[in-house]
Amino acid sequence: MTDLKFEAALQRLEQIVDQLEAGNLSLEESLQVFEEGVGLARRCGKYLDDAEKRIETLTRDETGVLRTAPFDLADDERA
Repeated sequence: MTDLKFEAALQRLEQIVDQLEAGNLSLEESLQVFEEGVGLARRCGKYLDDAEKRIETLTRDETGVLRTAPFDLADDERA
């Protein structure tokens, strides 16, 4: 599961939630998919943390100070 991409992990996590909400699994099966889900949730959290760090690195100014600005879709469309 180490090469699982964010989107695939999120999709599998959604499937697990659906399975657990349906209530059709045995206790043992529920525990197994729950454990898998916890691992996937942690993996997705790490992906998001890493993405945030990359964005922060990209938004530092020339002096190394982190600058924040509101995201403006109109600015993005002009690029």
